[in-house]
Amino acid sequence: MDINLNKEGSKLVISIIGRVDTTTAPELEKCIDENTDGVTELVLDVKDMSYTSSAGLRVLLKAQKLMNTLGTMKLINVQSDVMDILDVTGFTDILTIE
Repeated sequence: MDINLNKEGSKLVISIIGRVDTTTAPELEKCIDENTDGVTELVLDVKDMSYTSSAGLRVLLKAQKLMNTLGTMKLINVQSDVMDILDVTGFTDILTIE
């Protein structure tokens, strides 16, 4: 997994490339934790994210809970395989997806 950050003022865009699983989820969690100071809008661009496991879903849920107190969070460019996972797990009801 690779992570690219783009911060503009209080908006942070995190692009996730590859698989988010038990091995890589802690890296994503650390990235979100360390870069959300002063952020009121978090955008996760998952165009190139090919898969997420339950560990990745936990990181998304934690990020959503954090951003509920700081501002907003949304996922953009969700591919069909990842959308299927979000649908089956009920995450489409929890997360803002565009």
